[in-house]
Amino acid sequence: MLKTLLSRVREYKKYAFITPVMMVLEVAMEVLIPTLMAIIVDTGVSTNDMSMVMRIGFAIIIAAFLSLSFGVVGAWTASKASAGFASNIRKDLYAKIMDFSFADVDKFSTSSLITRMTTDVQNVQMSFQMMIRICFRSPIMFIFAIIMVYHNGGVLSLVFAVAIPLAAVCIFLIFRRTHISFTNAFRGYDSFNRVVQENLTGIRTVKAYVREDEQLGKFEEASETIRSNFKRGQTIMALMNPLMMTVTYCCMIALSYFGARLINIGHMGTGELMSIYTYMGQILSSLVMTGMVIVMLSISHASMVRIAEVLNTKPSMDINPDGETAVKDGSIVFDHVSFGYGKNSKVLNDINLDIKSGQMIGIIGNTGSGKTTLISLIARLYDATQGRVLVGGRDVRDYNLTALRNEVSVVLQKNTLFSGTIAENMRWGNPEATDEEIKAACDVASASPFVETMNDGYDSHVEQGGTNFSGGQKQRLCIARALLKKPKILIMDDSTSAVDTTTDAQIRKALREDVKDLTKIIISQRLSSVMDADQIIVMKNGAVEDVGTHSELLERNADYRDLYETQTRGGNLDD
Repeated sequence: MLKTLLSRVREYKKYAFITPVMMVLEVAMEVLIPTLMAIIVDTGVSTNDMSMVMRIGFAIIIAAFLSLSFGVVGAWTASKASAGFASNIRKDLYAKIMDFSFADVDKFSTSSLITRMTTDVQNVQMSFQMMIRICFRSPIMFIFAIIMVYHNGGVLSLVFAVAIPLAAVCIFLIFRRTHISFTNAFRGYDSFNRVVQENLTGIRTVKAYVREDEQLGKFEEASETIRSNFKRGQTIMALMNPLMMTVTYCCMIALSYFGARLINIGHMGTGELMSIYTYMGQILSSLVMTGMVIVMLSISHASMVRIAEVLNTKPSMDINPDGETAVKDGSIVFDHVSFGYGKNSKVLNDINLDIKSGQMIGIIGNTGSGKTTLISLIARLYDATQGRVLVGGRDVRDYNLTALRNEVSVVLQKNTLFSGTIAENMRWGNPEATDEEIKAACDVASASPFVETMNDGYDSHVEQGGTNFSGGQKQRLCIARALLKKPKILIMDDSTSAVDTTTDAQIRKALREDVKDLTKIIISQRLSSVMDADQIIVMKNGAVEDVGTHSELLERNADYRDLYETQTRGGNLDD
């Protein structure tokens, strides 16, 4: 895990190395100052030697300046190293997620991946900064200060022999309790992000069903879990200050009592006692900071594991970078194909199909019959569990994944448009597409009539998610975008469900007449969308029940005939 994460430091290694060096130098100067002050009091002031006072005072100024300089440089290099480290982790996480198959994303869940890229990375960044800065500063400060106490105070160091173990035990008990609370709080971010993501993404549905109060309750529940854990941890942490003040005052009383006696008998100077007071503060504060670092590292350990889990995950789908890049044609063959999303599930069962290049194929079936899963295997959104899927005469796994997907365009029922202009959205299909090519694709998709009535035409602004367009308009724009790829296979998964039957017929006519070499697969619940297809595939319970033309299926397939009669009586078919 540490090897995986620390390899992401990369170009920021020099800053991560410089920081501990700066911390050591800062501490050395800081620890030196109380001893110099003791010399001024015990030697310069007591003998009224002003020249010594001036010399040592100047040395203190130099030491303070150097300590400040080393501290500033160390803080800068630590910030640069930790921020760069976190940036590299985010980049690598995002790049890894982009290589994930749908199955990999399903495994982690979207909300969990978001948490790992935000909260978890932030935790690791803070821990890394503490590790290269405070993890060096606090222990070194503790050791140096103990040495100087023994050097200046001798027997007074016994006071710390009692105080330090007592303070350490109390700090351990406090941080042990806070660790549990903070760990639970950070784990709660997964469910919190899931609630936020679901509700912001589906805000229209929430409002349409007037479920704001219920969803607000879920949000408050997830938020309350985080708040209560943080509150519990912070409440326990609040004990730290009075505890350390108690230990400090007890030490001061003990040091004052025994120190005064030593001064009286001439075994210690007043300046030396003053320096021990300063070292006492340094020792106790370093103990607290070390404890905080240990807690932060233990809390972020879960974040480290979660991030490393993603970075070390080998994508379940081989992208085959050296695979075939040329797809011969749009022919598709399913050869005894079975598929399941989990070990114990089977969504598709022994599918055998032979689709000729350039054909228009319709697919119908009840919800859950496996229609969308079937077409997902063509573009390798998932890989078949058993059997082979062939495109252009070759197994889809033999192709370079990018090359394959460039030849297979998929238009889903739930379409996504991105903020920008219509033309910019169209060029997702082909970045080099000309204005004429964009218009031609929109003509085929019947999108031109409404686009050209807009004030800015193809330069009209698209809000995030395409919220300023109707469902049917978004579907037509997405069909046009898919056509701009000039693929060999076009898959339309109920992608005209929001379009009226007249426009649907116009789109199908244009697809048949204007892009004849394109293999077209249309999934629809509406028989009018597939009736004129060359072949219609009827699916049921994850299997192909029948294949034929509209007239053939109407004659021999009872399920198809029932669906036809139902939609005819319901007025859902074209005349």
